[in-house]
Amino acid sequence: MDIVVTPDPQTAADEAAAWIARQLRLAVRRRGAASVAFSGGSTPALMLAALAGLAVPWEATTVFQVDERVAPDGDPDRNASLLDVLRPHRPSIKLMSVTSADLGAARRRYAALLPDRLDVVHLGVGDDGHTASWPPGDPVIDDRRTVAISGEYKGRVRMTLTVPVVNGARHRLVLATGAAKAPVIEGWLLHNHDLPVDRVSRTNTIVMLDADAAARLPSGHPVPPASGTRRSR
Repeated sequence: MDIVVTPDPQTAADEAAAWIARQLRLAVRRRGAASVAFSGGSTPALMLAALAGLAVPWEATTVFQVDERVAPDGDPDRNASLLDVLRPHRPSIKLMSVTSADLGAARRRYAALLPDRLDVVHLGVGDDGHTASWPPGDPVIDDRRTVAISGEYKGRVRMTLTVPVVNGARHRLVLATGAAKAPVIEGWLLHNHDLPVDRVSRTNTIVMLDADAAARLPSGHPVPPASGTRRSR
């Protein structure tokens, strides 16, 4: 695991976008195509806006969702609108069909769209330690299928990629900013298995933090003084 600490959320977003762009360019050079899955929530918007301004071979890139709330099209709870900033570049965007009357069938259809191995999976972290749509205590955390449906969480049932798919990706990027994330990041690095994020593989995973989210890094991970300073664990 690599940990990069930056001074503020915008810099963390910019660093994350630049890292993802590099991985996608490398994937296209090596395999002729790239795949990336983005999480929802409030943190990714700055990152996606930055990514839209970078040189990425979008015509050879397929974009997936890590998770989506079961809500009507256009509902502000939906994550799909976060990807609109990428649409002018014409990547192939595959959205989860959460408005389907048969969520089980929709889950299976989405699973069939996924490549054998995603190049990059972007994840966030909630204040309660959830990532993707793996709520604490939900059986979805232990689901071995490719795509699963969680129980209701904060008022919404969700469709989500599962632990095997996330950990099977070539690379993972976890982006977390804000002081509320500091205890969760600390617990994760100390292997608190009660936190769903602890299911995320540490191999080939980069964690991008701002200074507030990094404020409680465990011993051996002091907050570095300069932007973009990297630590390994």
